[in-house]
Amino acid sequence: MKGAVSHELEVALPAEKIWAVYRGLRLAELIVELLPNLLNKFEIIEGDGEVGTILRLHWPPGMPMAMVIYKEKFTKVDDERRVKEVHTIEGGFLQLGFSSYMVRLEIIAKGEAASIIRSVIEYEVDDKFANNVSFVSTTTLATIHETIGKYLVEQES
Repeated sequence: MKGAVSHELEVALPAEKIWAVYRGLRLAELIVELLPNLLNKFEIIEGDGEVGTILRLHWPPGMPMAMVIYKEKFTKVDDERRVKEVHTIEGGFLQLGFSSYMVRLEIIAKGEAASIIRSVIEYEVDDKFANNVSFVSTTTLATIHETIGKYLVEQES
């Protein structure tokens, strides 16, 4: 079974300013700094924030066991279109019966002083694990985008 969910948030900043944070490792650094209840730490296994970068993410206690530590790989960083794609490559949703789990982040200019942060989660799961689709949600991404957006707007003031 394949599926997708998405979320959009408007932020009162130019797309280039948001993309500068979202395109590489700065996003993970800010999540750890501003939202330690969502992400305890991350380790760079390989790379420097470009395509091919592999991170090990450490989520706080209380997450489902499969979600506490997992690896993700940056598979697309498109500076022209401001699109980043990250695939889970070990642990996480893959331990819950998913054969594929990808997050796409898009920063869309809305005029010169505003942008949309769009998140899309695309997944594929074996039919026998179809009940685990209920774990797929943009809630955490929405919290991240709201917090990072607010932080960036405050930094501009």
